Amino acid sequence: MEKKKTKKKINSSTFLLMITIVLFAVMYIAGMIIFNDKGFAKPQMFMNLFISNAGLIVIGCGMTLVMITGGIDISVGSVTALVCMSAAYAMENKGMSAVAAVAISLLIGILFGIVQGYLVTYLEIQPFIVTLAGMFFGRGLTAVISTDMIAIQNKTFLKWANYRINLPFGTYNRRGVFIPAYIYPTVIIALAVVILITLMLKFTKFGRSLYAIGGNQQSAVMMGLDVKKTKMKAYVLDGFLAGLGGFLFCLNSCAGFVEQAKGLEMDAIASAVIGGTLLSGGVGTVVGTLFGVLINGTISSLITTQGTLSSWWVRITLSALLCFFIVLQAVIAAVKRKKKKK
Repeated sequence: MEKKKTKKKINSSTFLLMITIVLFAVMYIAGMIIFNDKGFAKPQMFMNLFISNAGLIVIGCGMTLVMITGGIDISVGSVTALVCMSAAYAMENKGMSAVAAVAISLLIGILFGIVQGYLVTYLEIQPFIVTLAGMFFGRGLTAVISTDMIAIQNKTFLKWANYRINLPFGTYNRRGVFIPAYIYPTVIIALAVVILITLMLKFTKFGRSLYAIGGNQQSAVMMGLDVKKTKMKAYVLDGFLAGLGGFLFCLNSCAGFVEQAKGLEMDAIASAVIGGTLLSGGVGTVVGTLFGVLINGTISSLITTQGTLSSWWVRITLSALLCFFIVLQAVIAAVKRKKKKK
C-alpha cells in the first residue's frame, strides 16, 4: 500500500516539474522572438539568468528541503542580509581575509539552522512563527552591525567576484570578432548544489525520509524513522545553504546593507512552489526549484528588456503564477482523494 502512495507522489511531482519546464521554455522562446533586436536571443542573456540568481538557486534548494518535510523558512532573506553585512564588516572594518568571511557566512547560516531547527522539531513550535522571529532577529542584527552600506574592497574577494569563466559558445560583434559567453564561479557552485541535493534526495536514506515525513509524519513514526532528528538535519542543512547562498549573493553585490535581499524569502518560496514543491509537504524537487528561479529571472529580464513597464510587474506576474500553481496543486490533491474513495 505504501509503495502505491510513493508511486503516485512521484507521478504528481514529475507532472508539476514538466509544466514548470514547459512554461520556462515557452516564456524564454517568446522573449527571444519578441526582443530579438534587443539582444534577448544572445547566449549571454541566458547565462545572466544563472549569474544573477546563483544565490537564490542555492537558498531555494534549502527552502525546498524544509518544505518537503511540511515546514517553511521565511528567515532566509534576513540571513542573506546578515551574511553580506557580516562579511563586508569583517573584511573592511576588521581586516579579515576573504576566506574568514566565507567561514563567518557559513557559520551564521548553520547557527540559524540549529536554533530554528531545535525550536521547530524538539519544542514543536510552528515553523512559520520560529522563522518569522528569525527573520526579525536577522534583519535587526544586520542594522546593529551597521546602518550604512559597506562596499567591499578586499582584493581577494573582488578577484573571486570578477573571475570569468569563458564558455565555448557566444556571439560575433559587428567587426566579426568572437565574444564568448561567460559565467562566474558562483554559477558552478549553485549548479553543483542542485546536483548534490538531487542525488541526496533520490539515493540516500535521509532524502527518502524527508519525503516520508512530509507525506505523513505519523506513518513515518510507525515506520521507525527518527522524525525529529531528520527534520533537525533538514533545518541545519537549510541554514547552511542559506549561509552559502548569502555569500554567493554577496559576491554579486560586493556590498552589505540593511535592506539587502528584502523579499528574497518570498522569491525562494515562490520558486519552490512554481517548481512543483507542495506547501503541505511530501512532494518536491530541487530541479523544479531551479526552473522556478529561472522563470522568476526570465520574468524580470522580459520586463527590464521591454523598458516601459514598472519593476512591480515582476511581483504581479510572479504572484499570478504562484496562485496558478497553488490551484493546480489543489486540483491534483482533489483528484487523488476521489481516486482513493473509488
